[in-house]
Amino acid sequence: MRELETKILTHLVERGWDKLRPSDIAKSIMIEGAELLELFQWENLPLEEVKGNPEKVAAIKKELADVFIYALDLSVTLGLDTEKIILEKLALVEKKYPAAEMRARARA
Repeated sequence: MRELETKILTHLVERGWDKLRPSDIAKSIMIEGAELLELFQWENLPLEEVKGNPEKVAAIKKELADVFIYALDLSVTLGLDTEKIILEKLALVEKKYPAAEMRARARA
């Protein structure tokens, strides 16, 4: 993760984007997220159908990359340890939604 954060920071510095306001980056995350969501507008395809559609997957990859890049931009700009905050959040989710309990609910 550190290597990716370093690459993102270099990308930002080279373009003079390393001093962007956090609110602007957060807005960009949501805009790109909306573009990702737009790929599913007016349809509700099952997982296997989406995975079996190379054009759809290619479009998803492009938009998802934009979301990831902006999210990492925000993390790096704020000086956060991205891996640490992800692992901390996963630990909270594991406590809030225990796997065995969630699997049992899904079967019910």
